[in-house]
Amino acid sequence: MILKDIYIPSENRYNEEDRMYLRCGKSGVKLPKVSLGFWHNFGYADSYERSRALTHYAFDHGITHFDLANNYGPPYGSAEETFGRLMDDDFRPYRDELFVATKAGYDMWRGPYGNWGSRKYLMASLDQSLQRMHLDYVDLFYSHRYDPETPLEETLQTLVDIVRQGKALYVGVSRWPLEALKVAKEYLAARDVPLLIYQGRLNLIDREPIESGVLDYCADNGIGFISFSPLAQGLLTDRYLNGIPADSRMTHSQFLRPENLTPELLAQLRQMSAEAKEEGQSLSDAALQWILRQRGVTSVLVGVSKVEQLERNIRAVL
Repeated sequence: MILKDIYIPSENRYNEEDRMYLRCGKSGVKLPKVSLGFWHNFGYADSYERSRALTHYAFDHGITHFDLANNYGPPYGSAEETFGRLMDDDFRPYRDELFVATKAGYDMWRGPYGNWGSRKYLMASLDQSLQRMHLDYVDLFYSHRYDPETPLEETLQTLVDIVRQGKALYVGVSRWPLEALKVAKEYLAARDVPLLIYQGRLNLIDREPIESGVLDYCADNGIGFISFSPLAQGLLTDRYLNGIPADSRMTHSQFLRPENLTPELLAQLRQMSAEAKEEGQSLSDAALQWILRQRGVTSVLVGVSKVEQLERNIRAVL
């Protein structure tokens, strides 16, 4: 794909508005059914021109929500720096059309203040993220994981103060257990900073948010839900049905290893693929559609390395 020096978004980017967006809980926010994640493919090791191509295609087709975190890369921070460059090169005139999220909660720098959920870490991390992304504020800031040692009130009050300081418009939590989620919802609501959204892993082979009651709680209490890893890092595609390709993520990723593809899982994937084909679908199409049919789900967060993958994902949900 040859990119123009000056990016002019498609005039047709909102043509599918009625079918593309879902309301996020009981808020004024609508998110695209497919959102673009920066976990992989946007770090220093990746082509900047490919990052531009992916984000251009996304925005040209109505994907307004870009999801980042402080330690996305690799190395840590580099995905946010790539996003900052994209803002300067392409997206500054369209900032008010974007819904940008970042997070803090996992390890980011050495020492006792670069991890988990303390006020010191969350405040410092967001300040650094804003600098890397060349933004004055983010639309959404998450506590990236539950901290079992820091008092919940400290983490939650920090989220309140981040909104009051104008550094984030909304706040969310990611992968918090149900009981902590309940405390978060009540604490934040009492301080007029509603909990906008919960981010959790939900897909056809990992249904923990359903089994734990998190998804029902979000739906019952006006909290949006966004699924990360909706295709289980590629397992819920046709890529691994006949073995492990030499150029696949499974051959080099620390998060998806060959031993994850057990004979039992492979049999399950082949069965799901066969059922999808009976309906005239690919496995990945069926997987995305299944998530979006679940009560309370607002969006699926996809990570792609090729424009063609993003094109298929968008086509599957419209």
